[in-house]
Amino acid sequence: MKKIIGIFVLFALLTACEKELDINTDPNTPTDVNKSLVLTAAQGSLVTGLGGQLTNLGGFLAQYHTQSPSASQYTNIDTYNMNTDYSNRLWNELYAGCLNDLNYVIEKSTEDGDTGTLLIATLLRVYTFQVLTDLYGDIPYSEALQGEDNITPNIDSGSDIYTGLISELNEAVSNYTSNPVQSTVGTQDAIYGANMSDWIKFANTLKLKLYIRMSYTNMANAGQVMALINEGNFITSDAKFDLYEDAQNKANPFYDVQLDRLGDVNNVASSSLLEFLSENADPRLNVVFRRNDANIFRGLDQGDRGSFASEVAANFSRPNVTSETPVYLMTVAESKFLQAEAAIRYAGGVNAAQLYNEGVENSFITYGLSASDAQALIGTGGIYEYIPSTDIEEALRQVMIQKWVSLAYVNNIEGFFESNRTHYPETVTIGSENYVEGNFVVSVSSVLTGNQTPNTIFYPDTEVTKNPNITQKGSITEKIWWDQK
Repeated sequence: MKKIIGIFVLFALLTACEKELDINTDPNTPTDVNKSLVLTAAQGSLVTGLGGQLTNLGGFLAQYHTQSPSASQYTNIDTYNMNTDYSNRLWNELYAGCLNDLNYVIEKSTEDGDTGTLLIATLLRVYTFQVLTDLYGDIPYSEALQGEDNITPNIDSGSDIYTGLISELNEAVSNYTSNPVQSTVGTQDAIYGANMSDWIKFANTLKLKLYIRMSYTNMANAGQVMALINEGNFITSDAKFDLYEDAQNKANPFYDVQLDRLGDVNNVASSSLLEFLSENADPRLNVVFRRNDANIFRGLDQGDRGSFASEVAANFSRPNVTSETPVYLMTVAESKFLQAEAAIRYAGGVNAAQLYNEGVENSFITYGLSASDAQALIGTGGIYEYIPSTDIEEALRQVMIQKWVSLAYVNNIEGFFESNRTHYPETVTIGSENYVEGNFVVSVSSVLTGNQTPNTIFYPDTEVTKNPNITQKGSITEKIWWDQK
């Protein structure tokens, strides 16, 4: 308990001044702080954004939840009417908090010849930039985080950022493997406890994700993907941050804000996911959502609060996130689905069925269920049985639907990214949906025209105002560079 409290106190101390800064100012990180403590603070900052605001945003955009009729906190997201100040806090959390702390750890580790900690910090930096560029598109990268030396950094294209991230990752792995110095941070690494074997597996899985995300672009690289697949050294345990307890400011960040502080009145189950799980008799329904006050599962079509204006959140199912729910960076299930996609795209489907099945089984395990609970669904004749196909998209859809389900309240924003990239589940007009097979619907209260839905979010207005090298987007329907299907 003392260790957990100490970590959160440290996180608060190290990030207190950063919350008032932005990425264009000197982070003022104390030069005499042990790098292991700063690493913990960086991880805490990352999961605060990932498990808090991005879980909420991703839940709306991946149609895991929708706005309750009796509240209005997030109608701007549910109606696709987000403005330019929506992401000010998120931007600062990840740039001024997480990334500045990681840069400090990288600098100290380089000085110390600590290739193990250097690898950990670099992988977290790559992961954080991946999230930022997949959400915003073109962002400051090569000129970012220079403090007063450059207060107006230029932005880099998303494709150039991906190239840079892969290069960073490769260099850090190479530095470690050629001079394997065990990380000195020990249990201050709240994700893998400085187990370098696990971090190498994380590096390979993260690199596979980057390459697979480029699969619809001219940067697709079958050779690099298959080299990773043939090596087969991917994560075997979920990468998660779970130092949470049932106390305010120490709980899971989504729970802390949405359920505890705001009273659990905003987020209700979207029919898109709830009906898929319910109609397919999927046991994960009981883990992903809570029953309503009538002890039944009940969802709401995305954005359809107007039809139920007199009803309160308790009339609907709501997210089953507790104070101690971990925040996941990557899971074994996600890794298996990435490998299954690689097999479908680049290996003629060899081993795709096995990898798909293992993805579903590991999703059940992450949710606290048993792999055997998945057998009736994925076995011969089961509703989720993998059916091989020579049509890549037909085969891939099966993987992506299960991946979408597996990311619910595990990593909501990744669920949004992957639906953006593959267009699965497909988005249809309300009334023509097939929730059993898996569909998104255009939010009933959308302010956008036609079947348009968000692909990105606006840059924070605080950053656009201060940095003349960032021009605000014209619309949140602008596509991220890898969205080329």
